[in-house]
Amino acid sequence: MGKLKTSILTGFLGAGKTTLLNHLLSTSQHERVAVIVNEYGEVGIDGKLVVETKDEIIELNNGCICCTVRDDLISAIQALLASGRQIDRIVIETSGLADPAPVIQSFILDEVLAARLQLDAIITVVDACHVERQLVLDEAMEQISFADVLLLNKTDLESEEHLDRTERKLRHLNPLARIIRTRSSVVDRSAILDIGAFDLKNILSIDPAILEEHDHEHDQSIGCVAIREIGALDPTMFNAWVNRLVQATGKDMFRMKGVLQFEADPRRYVFHGVHMTLEGRPGKAWMPFEQRLSEIVFIGRNLDERSLRSGFMNCLAQTKALAS
Repeated sequence: MGKLKTSILTGFLGAGKTTLLNHLLSTSQHERVAVIVNEYGEVGIDGKLVVETKDEIIELNNGCICCTVRDDLISAIQALLASGRQIDRIVIETSGLADPAPVIQSFILDEVLAARLQLDAIITVVDACHVERQLVLDEAMEQISFADVLLLNKTDLESEEHLDRTERKLRHLNPLARIIRTRSSVVDRSAILDIGAFDLKNILSIDPAILEEHDHEHDQSIGCVAIREIGALDPTMFNAWVNRLVQATGKDMFRMKGVLQFEADPRRYVFHGVHMTLEGRPGKAWMPFEQRLSEIVFIGRNLDERSLRSGFMNCLAQTKALAS
């Protein structure tokens, strides 16, 4: 029995990993894919943004699979393998703060994973708009350094000169990876799947100690605030608050993402933010049996949780009605 091919999708916060995952699932045809989505915060947003699919989706929240939920990753994969389900491949989407090295180590040192899985490639999505400021963080550097394929994403938002300069930086950090320019993470499947690009010898040249046990520690100034509230938001108040927020904290606000309930709107609203760039769009309609929750996650440096919660609560339509 051949080994089950596994791909790791990584990249810093907001680069476009979930968009890439959705693209792959939407073009998978009859393939049966098991997907593991890891999020840094206790409230999982990305799992709700994965396209409706027949495939197996497993969410690992409240920590990175490189450290606090690493054992959960191994247990989840072992359970999948023991379940008897028909699976053609596994795709793992790491959190935007994950260090790929301990994840790679799991595939090499765990006996079950080593015997049953073939690590096909590490695909790192790079945000062409924000990568320069992100490279001061170890996680962003490591995600690029360990990649077999680098997807330089959001190329439609930057000049050719900027993209060429960014490519040179990426090539300096990782001379061996293939670099592919993408818009909205759209890439030919054959360019990133079943390519057999992972090579342990290359990884050992980057990190000779990768097979040694060591704990990964995140920058303690970086944290996550997750908010879940029943009750509709006033869209005008929310948009005004979020714009004020990024003006004040954009440099240190690495990522915002949420699925929101707006007043008098039958559809959920999907919201994204990276530093000072904000984006939102209507999502699928709320079903009659669903509890209409607004869920939003903030990830950044030195976050003021009390201020974030207070600002969000002030945007509730009920709060506006009481104030008037």
